[in-house]
Amino acid sequence: MLLTGEVEGPHFRAILQSVNRSLIVHHAETLGALAAICGVPPQGGGLRRLVAFSTGVVVPAAILEGLRTPAYNFHPGPPTYPGSHAASFAVYEGAERFGATVHEMTAKVDSGPIVAVEWFAMPANVRFMDLELATYKVLLKLFAELAPTLATSDAPLPRIDVKWSGRRRTKAEFEKMKVLEADMDEAEIRLRYRAFG
Repeated sequence: MLLTGEVEGPHFRAILQSVNRSLIVHHAETLGALAAICGVPPQGGGLRRLVAFSTGVVVPAAILEGLRTPAYNFHPGPPTYPGSHAASFAVYEGAERFGATVHEMTAKVDSGPIVAVEWFAMPANVRFMDLELATYKVLLKLFAELAPTLATSDAPLPRIDVKWSGRRRTKAEFEKMKVLEADMDEAEIRLRYRAFG
């Protein structure tokens, strides 16, 4: 089961099925669509695996607990930036490096054991949209590297010795940072625009 956007779904299905032609891949963009897929027993009694890629959909514990193998999330941010809009907060805080994380999904967002991380240096004076694009490219690379295993093995991906360390940000915090106040100086306004739009 692929939980991702309209553009990614067909391409990721093709990648996974190029490795394992007998693999059945269902694509969902919303929680409702995912729940509908989960309501249908898997063909042939096989195992189900959930892979979420750069999605804002929060998967409830009931769905995760109904799987017999770990679900994985491709998170557009490093372990130091769990939660929503990681790129924006990294730009605002002046992070020196950024990256992408692949982790097991748990009921608590961006807290599950980590299986892969890729880091890169933060470009100077980067805008959040450009950082998101750079991160997306890293996520695609990680997906390509892990797809053969995800498509051919029911075994969990090996965990690595990396822990989540940053404060989890929310969509509400992101929206709040977009609001300009009358007493802000020009430097703060410019930084907020670069980080949050």
